[in-house]
Amino acid sequence: MSQRLVIPVACALCLLLLAGCSPKEPPAPASKPPVKKLVIGLIPEQNIFRQMERYEPLMAYLGGKTGVRFELMVLPRYGNIIGNFQTSKMDGAFFGSFTYALAHAKLGVEVLARPVASDNSSTYYGIILVRKDSPIRTARDMKGKRFAFVDKATMAGYLLPLKYFHENGIPDYRKYLKEAYFAGTHEDVISDVLNRKADIGAAKSTVFARLARVDPRISNELLVLARSPEVPENGLAVRKDIDPSFRNQLREVLLDMHRDPDGKKVLDQFGAQRFIETKDEDYRPVMKYAEDIHLDLATYDYLND
Repeated sequence: MSQRLVIPVACALCLLLLAGCSPKEPPAPASKPPVKKLVIGLIPEQNIFRQMERYEPLMAYLGGKTGVRFELMVLPRYGNIIGNFQTSKMDGAFFGSFTYALAHAKLGVEVLARPVASDNSSTYYGIILVRKDSPIRTARDMKGKRFAFVDKATMAGYLLPLKYFHENGIPDYRKYLKEAYFAGTHEDVISDVLNRKADIGAAKSTVFARLARVDPRISNELLVLARSPEVPENGLAVRKDIDPSFRNQLREVLLDMHRDPDGKKVLDQFGAQRFIETKDEDYRPVMKYAEDIHLDLATYDYLND
């Protein structure tokens, strides 16, 4: 009788031991801490006070909808927007088309959305301009003249002229021109050409149009010699390591703003009808320009000389 009792007990003990030795479920991956604050950079497209006046209501709206505090950082020059992702712990920025192409190549940032303006446009183009009373009409006429660029990290204010010179057989504009300098903003370039500080300038079409609405001399006295293809208006892009669920939430808030009465008011202040989804392929014209002049975005030195 005792042997008959021992066998089932021994078996039971073995089963208990095997159960205790069975592999456990792997621990769930640690979730990322909730986003509490985002630092958003702004390129110096126009006067710093007008920049803040335009973007602060938008940041307050996004904060109210997501529960995240948004802080704005207006940078002194275009190229700073890339360096500041490391040095100032920036989380995102409203990138111009070339700064986005550079930041995507160098940092992997991901674009979310861009605004549609009141005239229903969501793109801009670069322009090369002179005074109407200037004899300059071709690249040949520019020899020995003074050219105002915006910044080495701009599509309209630098990449366009590089492509223009390349197409006209001018390998080194520094040797071809009497002088070339970086004015820092599109507004300053247009002003410098208008006021004869520079013979030629390169700037953004939307800034030209906005200035022309308040100063008739812009349209009456300046002439556009060349223009680039259409490229995306300044879009919001964020770091690639931001939680995907929050990134999607932020995108949806932007895309739905025009359906919300409070959002519509903010959009009116911002000067836009709505935001639309934006993807990497929208920047293809910028990347094509860079390819055509053999410029490697991943290694490009965007700091002004």
